[in-house]
Amino acid sequence: MILESALLDVVPGQEDAFLAAFAEAKPLIAIQSGFRSLALRRCLDEGRGARFLLQVEWEALEDHTEGFRCSAEYQRWRELLHRFYRPFPEVEHYGEPVLRA
Repeated sequence: MILESALLDVVPGQEDAFLAAFAEAKPLIAIQSGFRSLALRRCLDEGRGARFLLQVEWEALEDHTEGFRCSAEYQRWRELLHRFYRPFPEVEHYGEPVLRA
């Protein structure tokens, strides 16, 4: 399992529009080969209400980097969501946990 993680800084005042666009975009990623789950969390810290944490579980790294990102659905995902980010997020990928509590 691979965990994709991205901090999404949404243009302040556009949070509701972003969430509506994300709801429309979610099925585009959910149908991808290797997709396991998705979680979008809003930051609770004061002054950070326009920051979201996106975490997506994939079966393999290539399911995201080669599968989804090279798909027609990703082009629509970009059209729906990328206009909301300032700055554009850095996406990182993580492997299995090395420690659990």
